[in-house]
Amino acid sequence: MFDIHYHLLFGLDDGPKTIEDSLKLAEASIAEGVTHIVCTPHANERFPFQPERNREKLALLNEQLGGRVTLGLGCDFHLSHENIEELKSNRTKYTINGTKYLLAELSDFGVPHSLSKTLDHLTRMGIVPIITHPERNPTLVADPSRIAEWIGFGCLIQITAGSLLGRFGKRAESMSHHLLKHGWVHFVASDAHSIDGRPPSMAPAHDVLKRRYGRETADRLSLHNPRAAFLGEALPDAASNSHGGKSRKAGLLDWVLRRLGRRP
Repeated sequence: MFDIHYHLLFGLDDGPKTIEDSLKLAEASIAEGVTHIVCTPHANERFPFQPERNREKLALLNEQLGGRVTLGLGCDFHLSHENIEELKSNRTKYTINGTKYLLAELSDFGVPHSLSKTLDHLTRMGIVPIITHPERNPTLVADPSRIAEWIGFGCLIQITAGSLLGRFGKRAESMSHHLLKHGWVHFVASDAHSIDGRPPSMAPAHDVLKRRYGRETADRLSLHNPRAAFLGEALPDAASNSHGGKSRKAGLLDWVLRRLGRRP
């Protein structure tokens, strides 16, 4: 499996504090069958994003892990004005392994009215925003319609492995399955922070996906799509992301038409 959202680098944000903590997380992921991890420290007002320091931490982990897992670099990108302006001039600073894919972090408390305009602008720049954990955002849980709009722009959606396991509450778990059933999920990632509080849990999440939506969907969301993002490739042309065999575009179109009252 490929895990594209992971706070593995120590001493940078609210993830692991020491290299020993990072190594415990990495060992847990290796034991689950994860072969590739994108290390994604926060880039926000609280945690300054320093690429050179990140590379130094990653080199130390690589030395200790001996090539048993392949590590990449990205960030948990806060959609602030300052970050976006920097992204315009230096897009590879923040994207996954310097590719076109960017993890876009939403606030835990709401969704700005200007966000759709911002995301549309990013896609026109050639960036592919990956909206992280919308199932944990109370505004989107109450009204998921904006997610359909963002997918229409070309954004992709990542839900958290722990949400599928009920670790972020029943509402986040229910929202995860709502998005899955509509075919609005492109990635499952751990967003791991610590062994005790926010463990990786990719294997049990894969089991939930396989049991409820089939092996093809489970592999697409935790292996094939994240592999493409890791390598900077186009996502595979999957037949379906939704339960029941509808394509992602068909599921989105159905939902929009129902909202407009043009389809029962």
